[in-house]
Amino acid sequence: MGAAILSGLLTEILIPVAAVVGIAFALVQWLLVSKVRLSPEKPAGSRDGVSDYLIEEEEGLNDHNVVVKCAEIQSAISEGATSFLFTEYQYVGIFMVAFAVLIFLFLGSVEGFSTKAQPCTYSKDKYCKPALANAGFSTISFLLGAITSLVSGFLGMKIATYANARTTLEARKGVGKAFITAFRSGAVMGFLLAANGLLVLYIAINLFKLYYGDDWEGLFESITGYGLGGSSMALFGRVGGGIYTKAADVGADLVGKVERNIPEDDPRNPAVIADNVGDNVGDIAGMGSDLFGSYAESSCAALVVASISSFGVNHDFTAMCYPLLISSIGIIVCLITTLFATDFCEIKVVKEIEPALKRQLIISTALMTIGIAIISWIALPSTFTIFSFGEQKKVKNWELFFCVAIGLWAGLVIGFVTEYFTSNAYSPVQDVADSCRTGAATNVIFGLALGYKSVIIPIFAIAVSIFVSFSLAAMYGIAVAALGMLSTIATGLAIDAYGPISDNAGGIAEMAGMSHRIRERTDALDAAGNTTAAIGKGFAIGSAALVSLALFGAFVSRAAISTVDVLTPKVFIGLIVGAMLPYWFSAMTMKSVGSAALKMVEEVRRQFNTIPGIMEGTARPDYATCVKISTDASIKEMIPPGALVMLTPLIVGTFFGVETLSGVLAGSLVSGVQIAISASNTGGAWDNAKKYIEAGASEHARSLGPKGSDPHKAAVIGDTIGDPLKDTSGPSLNILIKLMAVESLVFAPFFATHGGLLFKIF
Repeated sequence: MGAAILSGLLTEILIPVAAVVGIAFALVQWLLVSKVRLSPEKPAGSRDGVSDYLIEEEEGLNDHNVVVKCAEIQSAISEGATSFLFTEYQYVGIFMVAFAVLIFLFLGSVEGFSTKAQPCTYSKDKYCKPALANAGFSTISFLLGAITSLVSGFLGMKIATYANARTTLEARKGVGKAFITAFRSGAVMGFLLAANGLLVLYIAINLFKLYYGDDWEGLFESITGYGLGGSSMALFGRVGGGIYTKAADVGADLVGKVERNIPEDDPRNPAVIADNVGDNVGDIAGMGSDLFGSYAESSCAALVVASISSFGVNHDFTAMCYPLLISSIGIIVCLITTLFATDFCEIKVVKEIEPALKRQLIISTALMTIGIAIISWIALPSTFTIFSFGEQKKVKNWELFFCVAIGLWAGLVIGFVTEYFTSNAYSPVQDVADSCRTGAATNVIFGLALGYKSVIIPIFAIAVSIFVSFSLAAMYGIAVAALGMLSTIATGLAIDAYGPISDNAGGIAEMAGMSHRIRERTDALDAAGNTTAAIGKGFAIGSAALVSLALFGAFVSRAAISTVDVLTPKVFIGLIVGAMLPYWFSAMTMKSVGSAALKMVEEVRRQFNTIPGIMEGTARPDYATCVKISTDASIKEMIPPGALVMLTPLIVGTFFGVETLSGVLAGSLVSGVQIAISASNTGGAWDNAKKYIEAGASEHARSLGPKGSDPHKAAVIGDTIGDPLKDTSGPSLNILIKLMAVESLVFAPFFATHGGLLFKIF
């Protein structure tokens, strides 16, 4: 079979070094952002006799009051976001401890809490560590994944709230300066998350190895808890944050823009601070946890399959760490790619923003392809075997390269298709904007049609990557294809986080009373950010489909199911119920946003009607009450959808058995991916159709405007309907499909031994 070129020692050095380099790069970017001062004092040093602090393009803008106002608004947003996350984490912490106990009890009971060594699951002639040890270590890795996920989300939020006002102030010097500040801040989050996820997983594997020794089957089975912890926290972060942000957004838009005809982010709007806080807790903290969960799960799925293939059987540590080496090289590639946006190619005008962000995706994908080729050549033996449903399939190293590469390029295809359907530079969104001429109803019809149509090519891309990667390397091929899609996660997150930071920057500019030209610049940054956020969601959904399929394969193998036969009643009932779950989940999250928005609308109306002087700008609205409404609603409303996702596999596996559960997983995967893509793209298109009319950049757009016209009001209604679709239900669905799969895999030993109680009784 031949040995890998890369030695085990070099592997053990390369992975942590790449992670440390990622963290160091993030800190350097953060230091560069922190050089933008948020205080009106001029710095002591100056360059060429000119202060580097306020190089203004327009007169009258070196007003120190503006800087003080920006600092105050930033402080209010940061406090609101921090207090919400602390409140959310208290509830989530209780769940985390309770679920950890549940994992230990369920898995410990597989062999009746015995401490004796057991015959291995896949090699019956060998003895492995007791089930009780697996229960303990799975619990520890679950807690590790959960804590890393929470820390990732929290750090992302802190960085975003640190950078938003700085981006606003840099916009006074030109759009290029503001872009670099927002992008660098996004990069801080991207690199911290990618590096932390890799480092914690690598340390956990090495510490667990001290106990497990040569029992790699047990070791990597217990590591799957890491993915479960990451995704379970992401679910609450995405749902809770999504409800928070959209309740505030819908309330602010409906009363402020439609009824009172005041601009977006106007300081007279009582919901404006809650809206800006929401961008950070939903789009930043929630998204950070979500992509961390995807990364953790795809790594765990690949490691589980590899541990029962020739890599694990022969104890080839370098080949075993192939998924981690892909992530390591990904950090280095993303580092080089980021420099293209911040140092090599400077942006000077607005129209260069979106191409610069798209270039990031193309450069990172091209460089990563070379990186994967090198890693596949030096880290893998020339031929090896991969476990495939009870058999060992012979695979060559170049075949594995194609698996990862096809996942990577499928991600790019999904990204660009998403961009085509959600950017106002192309005809789909322009058609949606045009339909606003005849009112909100036609806007809604066109938007829904666009969302459904946008599903076609991404699904074909996912289908092709599944077929090719499975044909080449069975379920391991699919797991590394998912990892390929996520290998440039640092760049993907930087682009994704850039959007909400720019959105906040625009809000701060409006609230601080800065000039119209500065608002135009931040709006341009925000419009590009909207499209890139949609691209990020496309990546997350595509990778979730591949990850959950890989986890499904690992679950089927671990639960000792030879085939999943759709014609058997046990499987078919699971299939049809599983396909229904994304609809049930979406109904819960949409209704939660609706009821929270209803309270918000009533509160904003009450303030406008009862506090004299708000509309004149002489009285200050009560922002705190609106923040409290969003916080209370999201904490209360995130529990039922979370419980639905977390309890379904436990109930189905325990009472109906592994065959029915395999049907549920397949059904939820197939329907969840479709709804997630269409919901995200519909919402993104409605949002950008509204922005297209507001910007009035073309003759066609000007014929539909200006702000406050009937077509604009119709566009605002479409945008408001799309808000919960693109920021709550859509992004949360990708967590649903992968979380149920990873949970089933973690509990598979219990379900295989004690599951199917109802069928045993009858």
